[in-house]
Amino acid sequence: MKTVKFGIIGCGLMGRELASAAARWLHLLDMDAKPEIIAVCDQNESALAWFRQNVPSVTQATADYRELLKNDEVEAVYCAVPHNLHQEIYTAIISAGKHLMGEKPFGIDKSANDAILRCIEEHPGVFVRCSSEFPFSPAVQRICDMIENEEFGGIIEVASGFLHSSDLDTNKPINWKRKISFNGEYGCMGDLGMHACHVPFRAGWMPMNVRAMLSNLVPERPDGKGGMAVCETWDNASLLCEVNNPADGCTFPWLLKTYRIAPGEKDTWYLEVRGMKKCAGFSSKNINSIQLLDYTNGGEQAWQHVDMGHETAFKTITGGIFEFGFPDAILQMWAAFVYELVHGKPLKKFAACVTPGESGVSHRLFTAALESHRNRTTVPVE
Repeated sequence: MKTVKFGIIGCGLMGRELASAAARWLHLLDMDAKPEIIAVCDQNESALAWFRQNVPSVTQATADYRELLKNDEVEAVYCAVPHNLHQEIYTAIISAGKHLMGEKPFGIDKSANDAILRCIEEHPGVFVRCSSEFPFSPAVQRICDMIENEEFGGIIEVASGFLHSSDLDTNKPINWKRKISFNGEYGCMGDLGMHACHVPFRAGWMPMNVRAMLSNLVPERPDGKGGMAVCETWDNASLLCEVNNPADGCTFPWLLKTYRIAPGEKDTWYLEVRGMKKCAGFSSKNINSIQLLDYTNGGEQAWQHVDMGHETAFKTITGGIFEFGFPDAILQMWAAFVYELVHGKPLKKFAACVTPGESGVSHRLFTAALESHRNRTTVPVE
């Protein structure tokens, strides 16, 4: 069993999720490599204390990421920091020769993303991927298999999105995600968009143009000091894209939504693919269920609702009859990262993390979306 020694920069929610996944690694079957967290970095001492108390393999805890990168034992780094720090820290990690799993959007804007991609090109021996758990649920893996096997026939339309209601409460104090200097002008697109783009991009469904409608529904929020602060970023985004299908050269519409204010949605990812032969739909509201429609000319059109169980890309000790949840998706994503790092290729096409090139497509799309909304026009994605 090969051990990959990890450092974590940014020890908040998702950093702790990696620690949990590493602790559950024995849950995976047939894996010949595993992560071991040996170094952590955060400017919040309580975050470091959590790792000291709960992760015995940690031998270095520091507030300076540069100190972590000097640690010769660290082979790979997971970095989860605000978007304005991506370019600085991601390029430092790559330049230090450490493999990287970075959080989306992989740069606060296109310029920052371009700089990160240039740094990757200059260090071809470093393995770099972007985080997105969405495709690893069993139902989405089934849809991905259908895409790969070209079961849908001609694509009629695709819809995908990430909807939640965390900002529905107008009394919620402002945070860094509502400030352009930290989150970037993309707003909800940068924060949520990669989850909705992951499968379409991997399928080769690249947007040719976009018409975007963006909403800032809560212009001010409490500043936590008794006053009010201006909310500078977009709450909700609806993007209508024209996409070329490489399987047949035809075009189809792709409707992508990223909403921070979606009443009734706690934290919902969804994907719908409608084709001339088959249709399929998934929502994390019913994470273990897939909707399928199989159509033959002149036949009945009837949706099936199929329970998926624990049918994962990376096999686990959990019986197939049992249900799948978010911690399982995190474990599958990290299995995909470690597997591809060690083997030099993914387990299969859709059981893989977001590539740097795919992050670049998202920046071109979101940059065009900003222009589209600003000018109320359809804008090419270049």
